[in-house]
Amino acid sequence: MKVRKVVTGLMALTLVGALAACGNGNNNSGSSSSPSGSATSGNTGKKQELVMNYRAEPPALDVSIAESAASFTFLGAISEGLYRLDKDMKPQPALASELPTVSADGLTYTMKLRDGIQWADGTPVTAQDFVYSFKRTLDPATKATYAFVVAWIDGGEEIMNAKTPEAVKAAQDKLGAKALDEKTLEIKLDHPVPFFTSMLAFLNFYPQKQSQIEAAGAQNGTEADKVLGAGPYVLTKWDHEQTIVLEKNPKYWDAANVKINKVTLNIVKDTATGLNLYETNATDYADIKGDQMKAYEGKSELHIKSELVTGYLNFQQTKVPAFANKKIRQAFGAAIDRAGLVNTVLMNGSVPSTGYVPNGNSDGNGQEFRKVVGDIEVPFDAAKAKQLLAEGMAEAGIKDVKEFGKLSIIGDDTETGKKLLEFVTSQLKTNLGVDVSAEPLPHAVRLERELGKNYTIVSSLWGADYNDPMTWLDMFINDGPFNTQDWKNDEYTKLVKDAQTELDLAKRSEMLVKAEKILMDDAALYPLYFRSSPFVIKDKVKGLILPPYGPDFELKWASIEG
Repeated sequence: MKVRKVVTGLMALTLVGALAACGNGNNNSGSSSSPSGSATSGNTGKKQELVMNYRAEPPALDVSIAESAASFTFLGAISEGLYRLDKDMKPQPALASELPTVSADGLTYTMKLRDGIQWADGTPVTAQDFVYSFKRTLDPATKATYAFVVAWIDGGEEIMNAKTPEAVKAAQDKLGAKALDEKTLEIKLDHPVPFFTSMLAFLNFYPQKQSQIEAAGAQNGTEADKVLGAGPYVLTKWDHEQTIVLEKNPKYWDAANVKINKVTLNIVKDTATGLNLYETNATDYADIKGDQMKAYEGKSELHIKSELVTGYLNFQQTKVPAFANKKIRQAFGAAIDRAGLVNTVLMNGSVPSTGYVPNGNSDGNGQEFRKVVGDIEVPFDAAKAKQLLAEGMAEAGIKDVKEFGKLSIIGDDTETGKKLLEFVTSQLKTNLGVDVSAEPLPHAVRLERELGKNYTIVSSLWGADYNDPMTWLDMFINDGPFNTQDWKNDEYTKLVKDAQTELDLAKRSEMLVKAEKILMDDAALYPLYFRSSPFVIKDKVKGLILPPYGPDFELKWASIEG
């Protein structure tokens, strides 16, 4: 996932990502004294309580190391940055009192914090809390996946590349982020970033309280009492894989405009279980799948969110040397019927992918990227897949597919995630004659395995962090933190890095178009679908935002109305 800002109409932001889930359907909220019972009294206006199904147990809720949509969603509820994105994905002043002052060269941003803003424990939030946060994220010892985003700050790359604690400290002292006083923050970038104001709403630009982080140590963000934010809600209960409870933060600067007092989220993997909870009024919000949508067609409770999210396969080229061959990777992709996948497995409004960057994503120059590039995938063709496999094996000196070693596809262990794995492994067996086992895993475990390159094939999802091709394409530069397949292409890397500093938007778009064509032609990964997600939400729930990218939902402006 990556992130936000729109200052030139170039883009709007997000958080990411796009990962599936875990948990069981534990429902502690069915009694009249439970949140779902009080939601009924919410119709009287007396209680503002919301119960939701949620598909993902979030990994650690730590601003520096969060990397999943689940973590981004919950941290966005309990914490906040200088800005928060509204329903139109435009940055609005949050902990900052107004939009930033930007220097003429586009490099220096100056922000004033609001008067009296506090952490949930009642202590003041200061400009230094932001500086500390940036330095902690950039410190190599933190192992922050998103450090490269914060490294847009001048001197950030030097911190990331420092080899010793002494070198880290010396580099941190020169970072282009300074607390000019307790309420004034200055950030100097190493190159202009047209969408940086929206980026300041992104998770990794949130403040962190140093004393709390140091006291929690390695347990930071792992339990309810090890999480501290300055946002609309406080995490008061976290029964792992079961229930998460958020309660309104009375210390929040805008608490008067936060209407929901309590949000109970039950981790529910199975959509049938989730829908039953919804239809028996034990929850107010549930994700559903295609065959369950029919009963709600034409009804106001059905909401379909078209997302900037791509589902895809990665092939680990170091662990499986055969996958270093382009034609073998192409063969595995061409053997999978994407239309069959979306029509018989997903059934949620998703469409077969036609590239990596999804439909609706801007090209950064006022046009839709997918329309500029066109369709650039190897189409489903079982005969062509077998031909490509034979040619690739001949090139790689492989005589039998058994020489690939034991292959498995890891993915999320949600109901849909399991069915997707079953479909793909069946397709590879039927259309390619290759045995691949399905290995569904809890979301956090899958993510750990993927980022640790401990897989042969992974079924993954990526959601935009901001509405620009860069949020997709900078993932796969040589040795990048998200390049878990160990693919390398010098031309691709140069195009993406040059585009990061190119100020001519038309030229920049051309670079990124060319980069995606290289990515797809070389089958660096294999996109499967562009995701849509259907939900049912009780009509009494108003103002709940379902962003097209970033967090799964935004609670701040939600309310219960009779």
